[in-house]
Amino acid sequence: MTAELPRISARTVRSRDSFSDRIFRTGSYAAGGTTVAIMLAVGLFLALRAGDALRVAGPSFLVEQQWSPETQTFGIAAVLFGTITIALVAMCVSVPLALGTALLISEIVSPKVRSTLVTLVDLMAAVPSVVFGLWGVFFLQANVIPVAQWISTYFSWIPIFAVTDADGNALTDASAFTSSAFIAGMVVALMVVPTQTSVMREAFSQAPAGEREGAYALGSTRWGMIRTVVLPFGRGGIIGGTMLGLGRALGETIAVYMIISPIFTINTEVLKTGSNSVSALIALRYGEASSFGLSALMAAGLVLFLITLAVNFTASSIVARSRSGAQTG
Repeated sequence: MTAELPRISARTVRSRDSFSDRIFRTGSYAAGGTTVAIMLAVGLFLALRAGDALRVAGPSFLVEQQWSPETQTFGIAAVLFGTITIALVAMCVSVPLALGTALLISEIVSPKVRSTLVTLVDLMAAVPSVVFGLWGVFFLQANVIPVAQWISTYFSWIPIFAVTDADGNALTDASAFTSSAFIAGMVVALMVVPTQTSVMREAFSQAPAGEREGAYALGSTRWGMIRTVVLPFGRGGIIGGTMLGLGRALGETIAVYMIISPIFTINTEVLKTGSNSVSALIALRYGEASSFGLSALMAAGLVLFLITLAVNFTASSIVARSRSGAQTG
């Protein structure tokens, strides 16, 4: 007979946190809890102030185009459509620009030039919105109108690029192309590029050095290494940076307010004069709004708050997953 071996149980190892660790953990939880509490308080405030308007408007608040709280005929269909249109135009311009800039900084230039470019991009994020608005009104608009006219001339068979009057006749005069969603979107694009570039650059810089060197060892060119290693690894950063930029583009106020010509009808022609946004509507009508009109503006702000919250939460989740390398392909 063989003697039974004694049963060995796993030993639980416990460590006692130091006083400084407990202070740090408590402070971190307090900071996170305060941030969430403030966000919930803002949402609750908007919901309470918007209650009167939402009870009157009902579900039609999301489909009505006109904005006349005094006659109880109001909705955000037109301004919400304009908000999304401007944001999508901004994304079409900013994403390729931010992606190219992030790759240039992280993969192409020397370390000395890299630090300079990072500083310049970060400084670009510090430029006030009103400066971008002034630049868009007095410089960019005059230089973009010929581009918009060219697009309308050769691509008007695509409905969104057509510029027509009420009878469907094509318009070619420069005045028909001013203060459009296209121009506002280009200005907003340059405002969100620094945010997108920073997120993408951070994701690209975390690509494993071993995989980079392995690609070179197999005879890959620099572009081949970027295409097979850096871009797949940074996929989450690209998506997250794009959505973070989208969240800001949806809520941009001053620059859009200075450029667009406000209308309260859905304008599907992005090159044509006239557009609107929720944030610009609030800035335009807040000073003269009655008590009920202010409640209607709060309702519009509540919808924008929920949309941007959803976009930013989704973006943060994607970025958090990409930091662990989960998006590596």
